[in-house]
Amino acid sequence: MKKEIRNDTGTDMDLLRFITIGSVDDGKSTLIGRLMYDTKSIFEDQLRAIEESSERRGDEHVNLALLTDGLKAEREQGITIDVAYRYFATPKRKFIMADAPGHIQYTRNMVTGASTAQLAIILIDARTGIVEQTRRHSHVVSLLGIRHVLVAINKMDLVGFEEDTFDRIRREYLEFAESLSLHDIRFVPISALNGDNVVDPSRSMPWYKGETVLGTLESVEVSSDHNHNMEDGRFPIQRVIRPQSAEHPDFRGYAGRIDGGTFKPGDSVVILPSGTLTRIDKIYSYKTELEEAWPSMSVTFTLADDVDASRGDMIVQAGSLPSVSQDINLDITWLNDRPLNLSRKYLLRHTTRETPVLVKGVEHKTDVHESRPVTGDFTVSKNDIARLRIKTADPIFFDPYERNRATGSVILVDEFTNETVAAGMIR
Repeated sequence: MKKEIRNDTGTDMDLLRFITIGSVDDGKSTLIGRLMYDTKSIFEDQLRAIEESSERRGDEHVNLALLTDGLKAEREQGITIDVAYRYFATPKRKFIMADAPGHIQYTRNMVTGASTAQLAIILIDARTGIVEQTRRHSHVVSLLGIRHVLVAINKMDLVGFEEDTFDRIRREYLEFAESLSLHDIRFVPISALNGDNVVDPSRSMPWYKGETVLGTLESVEVSSDHNHNMEDGRFPIQRVIRPQSAEHPDFRGYAGRIDGGTFKPGDSVVILPSGTLTRIDKIYSYKTELEEAWPSMSVTFTLADDVDASRGDMIVQAGSLPSVSQDINLDITWLNDRPLNLSRKYLLRHTTRETPVLVKGVEHKTDVHESRPVTGDFTVSKNDIARLRIKTADPIFFDPYERNRATGSVILVDEFTNETVAAGMIR
């Protein structure tokens, strides 16, 4: 079989997932439309459709926001309700972008869109500055471990392109963000409507010498965001492959996606929860045999020994085992219309493992405006952010979310309705 060797840059260098978030009418959808329009990523029939729709609505300009506002209710109200995903590319990078809703009642939709993002664009209206939704969204971005934040101060044309306005908002945001775990914060003054500093530099703001929005998206370094340390290898098993064909009568492979570290044939690994020690024999990607595999790759392992392993088990590097526990502290965002009910039965889904869970109590809720915990209020309703104490029926193997977003995240599911009720991060 053909063997492949990993390149030095990994697989994430040519693809960036990002999300635009902000308060209502800050211009999120317009920014995405402008990015697509100025990078020539719009088909002619799409452009004709939004031109006709803009004319029917009586808009003075072509309303580029209509490119992402796909639901009928969104088009009629001029707001974003669902998360709209779009794809575009430049010679330097490919992008998957999500336009998230700004209304407070759709915070759960924003959490869904942000869960896989590597960068968040937080829009701020230059006229109003930082508002409560800015604080809420920034807190969720911090909670979800998004490492890169681009603060786009929009509608600079409506404040005369004043540098003082940009500097004031920048100072206020940095002061507010000191209490959050945001590692890389950048600021760009823009006018999404006119295209200033979105794709091309603005002639109206010669005082700004930094990157445009697109320039930042093309240049931000995200390859180091994944944990590539060999010792932190994490491979949740999704399925066991046993073709039992004449060509492969004894083949037994373990398929899944690598959620941390790197693996090579010959590595000593441990099967959890049994604790069985073995080593990797071969690694396959479809019919190609690999010499190395790393995070986000979907592969199949064969092992040197005949072991008892199945879906829900995890293969880990022998040198660094994850934490194993039934008692967990979770930071959660509540997603369901029904509030948390401590007597109701929930399921916890973690990597490829599922187990019943008992919610033992609410440690605190989070006041996102003040970025502080609030005790004494134990009612957790839709869009609330809270810390829960839970106990799982079976042990789970995890890393803190700050170390590994894949093995440190869970969802809670209502056992009776099968609705996802919360997204959680293990601390």
